[in-house]
Amino acid sequence: MKLTVNGRFLTQGVTGVQRFAAEVTAALAARGVSLRLLAPPGAPPHFGTLPVEVVGARGGQAWEQLDLPRAAGGGTLLNLGNTAPLARGARQAVVIHDAGVFDTPESYSAAFRAWYRALHLALPRLGARIVTVSEFSRARLAARLRLDPARIGVMPEGGEHVLRVPADTGVLERHGLVRGRYALAVGTRAAHKNLGALRDAAALLASRGMALAVAGAVDAGVFSGAADAAGARLLGRVTDAELRALYENALCLVFPSRYEGFGIPPLEAMWCGCPVLAARAGAVPEVCGEAALFFDAEGAATPAAALSRLLDEPGLADALREAGRARAGLYSWDGAARTLMGLLR
Repeated sequence: MKLTVNGRFLTQGVTGVQRFAAEVTAALAARGVSLRLLAPPGAPPHFGTLPVEVVGARGGQAWEQLDLPRAAGGGTLLNLGNTAPLARGARQAVVIHDAGVFDTPESYSAAFRAWYRALHLALPRLGARIVTVSEFSRARLAARLRLDPARIGVMPEGGEHVLRVPADTGVLERHGLVRGRYALAVGTRAAHKNLGALRDAAALLASRGMALAVAGAVDAGVFSGAADAAGARLLGRVTDAELRALYENALCLVFPSRYEGFGIPPLEAMWCGCPVLAARAGAVPEVCGEAALFFDAEGAATPAAALSRLLDEPGLADALREAGRARAGLYSWDGAARTLMGLLR
């Protein structure tokens, strides 16, 4: 199998989508797939052992829509990050991670929503092969794009990348955190991440001499000051080494997102032996199975109630750790690449 890969992700900031693109590309290469990796100006000369071919003079969407299709040549173009060149038509596959621009419009700017909606509606009608990352996302995309679900392939994601680097335990001291005495939240300030739902959880932890630590590009305004007073520590962006240490030393991960196409943080936490408390929403129940303690994204069964149960019920944390490790073993980036290769064939 020979593939040309859209390497625009190499010039973007790393979020879950860019993580996915990088890990799948690396896993395909490790499986011996012949890859031609094309990228805009500003990309590094190599991605692991793969040479990066910088093409065109533009950047961003203009590069993807104009320069990339001219340079891609024959064969299949693989786009792993939600977008793809319209001019490539049917000679490509695109991974669309979720239907968020339709389902959670409040999380995106008007211009972003308009472009992504138009693009996602047009690509399958031009013949592009559509792939997504969960059965939840397949159902939502089929509904929003008015497609037969059978036209949308499903591949998983992985989480073992979090174990690739040694843990940087210095992150605890830098933020005044004590092993087993903080709950961790991971997310951005996007509305669907629902971080504001953790106010009561932060207050509960503070009442027991513990803290809520929030990793990610989080604006303090998300909490309107209430969570700060209750003991939340806003850590900002963290490295992979710091994130591993945070997972491995946390009381638990609290994941209140009300919409996820997959949800990498709960899987990362499970790989690290960190108990997971998560909202029963989006694809998270599909990914976590029975290995997480669920609460309502918006409802009576709150994150604080789940935390209280974790703190007070003997043996629950250990049971979640064991179940989480077993569940995490079902997902890997090599497995994701293997599934994708089957879909492309």
